[in-house]
Amino acid sequence: MTHAVRAGRRVRPGLADATRGRVLFGGDYNPEQWPEETWQDDVRLMQDAGVNCVTLGVFSWSRLEPEPGERQFGWLDRLMDLLHAHGVGVVLATPTSSPPPWMGRLHPDTLPRDADGRIEWWGGRQHFSHSSATYRRYAAAITEDLAARYAGHPALVLWHINNEYCTVDHGDEAAAAFRRWLRARYGTLDALNSAWGTAFWSQGYDTWDGILPPRHAHYLKNPGQVLDFRRFTSDMLLECFTAERDIVRRYTPHIPVTTNFMPLWTGQDGWRWAEEEDVVSVDLYPDPRDPLAAQRGALVQDLTRSQARGPWMLMEQAAGAVNWRGVNHPKPRGLNRLWSFQAVARGADAVCYFQWRQSRQGAEKFHSGMIGHAGEHGRTFREVGQLGAELAAVSPEVTGARITAGVAVLHDWHSWWAGDHEGRLSALVDLPEVLTAWHRALWEAQLTTDFAHPEHDLSGYRLVVAPQLYLLTDAAVANLLAYVRGGGTLVCGFHTGVADQDDRVRAGGMDARLRELFGIRTLHEWWPLEEGETVACEGFRGTLWSEEIEPEPGAAETVPYRGGELDGLPAVLRRGRAWYLSTLPEPGALRSLLAGIAAGAGVRPVLDGLPAGVEAVRRGELLFLLNHGREPVTVAVPGTHRELLGGTDVTDTVALGRYGVAVLRP
Repeated sequence: MTHAVRAGRRVRPGLADATRGRVLFGGDYNPEQWPEETWQDDVRLMQDAGVNCVTLGVFSWSRLEPEPGERQFGWLDRLMDLLHAHGVGVVLATPTSSPPPWMGRLHPDTLPRDADGRIEWWGGRQHFSHSSATYRRYAAAITEDLAARYAGHPALVLWHINNEYCTVDHGDEAAAAFRRWLRARYGTLDALNSAWGTAFWSQGYDTWDGILPPRHAHYLKNPGQVLDFRRFTSDMLLECFTAERDIVRRYTPHIPVTTNFMPLWTGQDGWRWAEEEDVVSVDLYPDPRDPLAAQRGALVQDLTRSQARGPWMLMEQAAGAVNWRGVNHPKPRGLNRLWSFQAVARGADAVCYFQWRQSRQGAEKFHSGMIGHAGEHGRTFREVGQLGAELAAVSPEVTGARITAGVAVLHDWHSWWAGDHEGRLSALVDLPEVLTAWHRALWEAQLTTDFAHPEHDLSGYRLVVAPQLYLLTDAAVANLLAYVRGGGTLVCGFHTGVADQDDRVRAGGMDARLRELFGIRTLHEWWPLEEGETVACEGFRGTLWSEEIEPEPGAAETVPYRGGELDGLPAVLRRGRAWYLSTLPEPGALRSLLAGIAAGAGVRPVLDGLPAGVEAVRRGELLFLLNHGREPVTVAVPGTHRELLGGTDVTDTVALGRYGVAVLRP
């Protein structure tokens, strides 16, 4: 067991303590929505589908505590026993993401307020103020009682704290907490005024009590204040998580703890949060109609695996349609299986859904379930059962296996927050879309990527790319320079290194050390492009952005702009192993450019000569082949391999049908 005592200290448990040598397969189970006689049918169907774990209690607070201080655990006792008797483990959730209506009615201080001062009332979910002492007291009490009651239950395999932390609060209690947070960060008002640049627009503070969250303002808000409020919000939510985590750890130090991220969610510093989790988990809902859905899924999977530093948990996905897009399409036959195996290929040791049985009432009654409204004879449930059997078959070969990447993509939430201010140069520059463009280029080139923070140890990567890091700390800049000096190849995208940690624009418009690294003498102007506008470059067209850069004479190789105001100036610069792209090349051009740079750095594709739409990923000794197209293809794979899903040997070629999957062992 990974929680064994080593060298006199207890090692934190991890996902392996929950998986126990198998891929976890199941989903959120909300039996309180159904008559109790349905439960026996549920466990029968779970066994038919190969379900080995379910999440209980995520939205059960009003059922567990119908009145303040009252506890109704009998139904949960019966469920825990029933599931254990049928070989189904329980991921037990604290229900604190959705307080009962009585809490807001009796304690209005627990309700959050938006930037306009409006109360966010009960009737939905996430209606809690992260800074409310009352909310935190009730959350701790229900968590304590759950942990005390079920700590020794044999069904318990994992703790799931809250759900999709995303609440923002601008109310008075949050304002007081924000001031305390700022005092701890800056110490003095002079330091805060300097960091926020309050000399601009006569915003200088003479007392801490004058500081508020960035509420509704007549015109643009102070960007330093907004940046720190985003940092504060992430930290307050993290305090809520760690408070509940520490309670359950006291009772069950051997049981791992998680909370579920949303994909590339702006509201949490994902790197910091991941360090506080035993298991990193994510909810992932690509749009079946999105032509880039597979790549967007791969991006989230790579980021989650990197946050986890190894295997991770797919906490939620949809078996079919969701209910929150403008138009909600089901998944075509085979797509659920394909995307589930893509997650496993990219490091998931748990494949779970929201939810087990599709609701018949409530806001999400049209969000699919593993058992849809068509019941056990519906296509969705049949496909779920096939997937459960296949995951069980590959579990011994897959669980715990690692992925080795030669490329790191740099991402920092603080840089994202700072660059997203309303006073920026172009509202068309959306960081997730820029990240997607760069990751897509690497994904289509069949190059396996990790994600990393710009201050992480990068020495294990041959190639590091930074699609956009508007804000870079001095430590991050020094780390990038040391990486290149150590022999690494670095490629940075436009508008990188512009600001310091306080969102103060660096002299010259880019950190001087980076300008020297790339061979930039002067960055004269930024030239953002209009929607749909492109700029001609030597051999390709640039999109979204361009820059008026004067290179050091003879110090850098360049790819020039052609025509217009920037004619002859560099669109791409290279100085040694450091590259700078002052525009976003069109997809094919970016793919060719990064693939060529990667080859020069010694990074090779997973497999050469793949048909269009086929993804190849190596996890441990296994090679996963994933056909994201609707037409059958044949893939050349030299040598003889065992195909684990079909249980047959294949030599030199592998046939993949529509949305087909193959898992090959040498």
